[in-house]
Amino acid sequence: MTTVLPVPSTAPLHTSVPTAAVRRVLIANRGEIALRIIRAAHDLGVKAVAIYTRADSDADFVSLADDAWLLDGNGPGETYLDIDKILALAKRSGADAIHPGYGYLAENALFAQAVIDAELTWIGPPPSAIELLGDKSGAREVAEDVSAPVAPGSDGAVADLAEAAEVAQRVGYPIVIKAVHGGGGRGFRACASADDLEGAYTAATREAQSAFGRGECLIEKQIVRPRHIETQCLADAHGDVRVLSTRDCTLQRRNQKIVEEAPAPFLSTEQERIVSEASVRILAHVGYVGAATCEFLLGTDGTIIFMEANARIQVEHTVTEEVTGVDLVAWQLRIASGGQLPESFPPVRGHSIQFRINAEDPSTYFPATGTVKNHRAPAGPGVRLDSGIGEGSVVGTDFDPMLAKLIITGADRNQALARARRALDEYRIEGVSTLLPLHRVLVAEKAFAEDFEVWTDWLETTFVNPLAEPQSGDHMSTATDSFSVVVEVDGRRMTVSVPKDVISDLGHVPSPSVPRRKRSLSRRGAQLADDSNSLNAPMQGTIVSVAVSAGDTVEAGDTLAVIEAMKMEQPLKAGHSGTVSEVLVDTGTSVRSGEPIVRFAA
Repeated sequence: MTTVLPVPSTAPLHTSVPTAAVRRVLIANRGEIALRIIRAAHDLGVKAVAIYTRADSDADFVSLADDAWLLDGNGPGETYLDIDKILALAKRSGADAIHPGYGYLAENALFAQAVIDAELTWIGPPPSAIELLGDKSGAREVAEDVSAPVAPGSDGAVADLAEAAEVAQRVGYPIVIKAVHGGGGRGFRACASADDLEGAYTAATREAQSAFGRGECLIEKQIVRPRHIETQCLADAHGDVRVLSTRDCTLQRRNQKIVEEAPAPFLSTEQERIVSEASVRILAHVGYVGAATCEFLLGTDGTIIFMEANARIQVEHTVTEEVTGVDLVAWQLRIASGGQLPESFPPVRGHSIQFRINAEDPSTYFPATGTVKNHRAPAGPGVRLDSGIGEGSVVGTDFDPMLAKLIITGADRNQALARARRALDEYRIEGVSTLLPLHRVLVAEKAFAEDFEVWTDWLETTFVNPLAEPQSGDHMSTATDSFSVVVEVDGRRMTVSVPKDVISDLGHVPSPSVPRRKRSLSRRGAQLADDSNSLNAPMQGTIVSVAVSAGDTVEAGDTLAVIEAMKMEQPLKAGHSGTVSEVLVDTGTSVRSGEPIVRFAA
């Protein structure tokens, strides 16, 4: 499917088309997306320069690049978000272009302009388009200007909680609170009633400030039980805009995608037309150049609203590549060199599903850390693995938890799901907990695999996670109670589960990727066990707020504190009523996994 529409006469078309071919590109990113860009560059005969932190010194993207330079510093703020450092390394390395990947500075208009001012080629849209689309209130205005469907809401960012309450009252609950700057599900909160508004607004603005450096948020009417639909687009500097495929990204947790597929299943021809034509109008209106994704919500009644446009390559670009045969990253490089899009791209053929392999506990969705000790990749027909890890890779809390992407393609959705079941069963990562066990459950879940009766918060509100069960008092611990070992008995090979305490005196105990202890999944946050006298940190992170003091009486479900790890916030809730005897942390305190945060009177 390629959608081609006339460009509106009001579109700010580009008058200067880049003519110099990109020859040496610096990749301002890390992990699997850096590898993906390196490979696309090499396919086109372009040299690739990696920049890396000390933690990634042995990573594949560093060794496979033609040149690699140390990006000194700790955490994103001192490394992949430091514009001056990145530009200095680009100059020193002799790069003539910069590709931002996704995340970090990919949608930062100041960075894009700084790259251009440094007389380097920016592989992305012009700063003006980033400004218009990166600001959700601006993107909403653009959508309205081109008659794309939008939800009722505020006129731009709300000034404060009082204005948020006024807008919510006008449009009616439920509402969503969305960070004006940034995306990826951060700075986003749903709010069902006025009673929840203050907490949701405070959390959204705080998380937006932490993730994007700006806390402004806007308000929109919420569509209940929506599907997340999007379009993959390319635009060139000659004024051409193409839609290559639709995608569905409905399976999410914490408003962040974990499964994506192309094309979006069970869309009517009319629904596909609406989202495709709206996407072309929006991108043409802002003079867009490069790869882009336009995101929409589809209600159960067929209502479609434009949500946002992402001015970058998406994590899930892979599934569009699989069903069209188009290398989207290579096209980013061609477009940046002045290339023009063809009249049409190959039509969609088959079906592709991507599974994000995140370092997370599959029963709680908490970020996990560790060292990869055993890595066995799946193979066979229809299997693609975009991975940034291998044996020995260290997974910490400084960067995004995504380790790899497993992309499965078949002649149709049923074949893709069948191949996914096989590939997920083959895939092994040990030493750090991942979402692999959850994905194995999801591909067998009738609501997803057969009926497609899922919506964006289905995982958190309706799905019964079989990996979870009532926890004991030390449920926050990352330790496991058993591990697997392969043995032979009378020539027959088998895998058995051995209790840890049976061999604890033998020394090192492996850490399986599939936790044998199953933990409960709270619908809105970690809960304190009913028989526990303390609330412990479920992960290494930073306390961003404390809601109780010594002497306070709390009820089951009350939020006691909020912890942040990998730029994601997680509320920590009481599992039973009680009286707080001691609060052991303050806002800003760094904690280790399992460290006590709040104690209760016995």
